[in-house]
Amino acid sequence: AFIEKQVEAQSGKQIELSIVFCSDKYLLKVNQDYLQHDYYTDIITFPLSSTKSRIEAEIYISIDRVRDNAKQLGVTINEELHRVVFHGVLHLLGFKDKNKAQQAEMRLNEDKWLTNYYIKR
Repeated sequence: AFIEKQVEAQSGKQIELSIVFCSDKYLLKVNQDYLQHDYYTDIITFPLSSTKSRIEAEIYISIDRVRDNAKQLGVTINEELHRVVFHGVLHLLGFKDKNKAQQAEMRLNEDKWLTNYYIKR
């Protein structure tokens, strides 16, 4: 419900999201096969369709990466998992993270969503 409300507030659209939790090995294969990238990642987002009123997508998340990132960042696995999911949804809303300015904007939005999620629960 939280993600649906955030997406609707920011875009006016409804969202249908499938999240696939997997291993590093599985997500590396997805990354190689579909994006021609040969490296580990925590998340890959595949927009399936977007209309004027609806977003449909699949998000693949490596639990191995989430666990390692949480440890490195000194946060709980739960918090890092939420950050990664929010990151994927923000990509679906048009946010990018290819350069430093975009990365800063993405992190700001992730932090805002995390704060709202944990405060409003």
